[in-house]
Amino acid sequence: MRKSTTLRAIAITASVLLLGGCAAVKDRVEGATDSSTTATSGAETDAADTARRQLDELKVAPDGPMDGYSRDRFPHWSNQGEGCNTREVVLKRDGDGVKVDDKCRPTTGSWTSPYDGETWTDPSDVDIDHVVPLAEAWRSGASTWTDDEREQFANDLDGVNLLAVTDRVNQAKGDKGPESWRPPLESYWCTYAIYWIDVKHTWELTVEEDEKVALKDMLDRC
Repeated sequence: MRKSTTLRAIAITASVLLLGGCAAVKDRVEGATDSSTTATSGAETDAADTARRQLDELKVAPDGPMDGYSRDRFPHWSNQGEGCNTREVVLKRDGDGVKVDDKCRPTTGSWTSPYDGETWTDPSDVDIDHVVPLAEAWRSGASTWTDDEREQFANDLDGVNLLAVTDRVNQAKGDKGPESWRPPLESYWCTYAIYWIDVKHTWELTVEEDEKVALKDMLDRC
């Protein structure tokens, strides 16, 4: 199983523009020069082109069975040091003005969800989403991994699979793939497809035919 980061730097750069529906991102790009906007546009084009190539490299296969699946098979929110677990690290990373107590729990801050553009000040309103859900990973190859490998997947802070999002939106998503669910914010569809493909390509997971069609459609929004 590969742990490559071929697309990640490009995809993260591209998302600065593609998250345009979110207030926090608007603040970050406000006042940008023409040259920086052109550079970002170039990065998003590169990211989309790379995603298309990587999507073509993914094995197309039907989803496997859910036999034996449990979220416990993907130990998550692992200790990341300094008293913080994975969820708390993502809340600090994805939030604005986040302050934490001596147990790494956020006490102040705000979070703008890329899925719907809503901003929250109570961390209980925010879920940490796996872009490729744990159950979807299980169906597309992770059932053959060790529990240690599944823990790495569930807590991968080096990749793009963990996002702080509105809790009710994450709950509506559940374990659905892009053929069945897309973020309410259409301006995020391109980035979502790039991230989904990056995760599946990095972890060598399979895609279904209708999933591949949906991803291509979202990449056409780039």
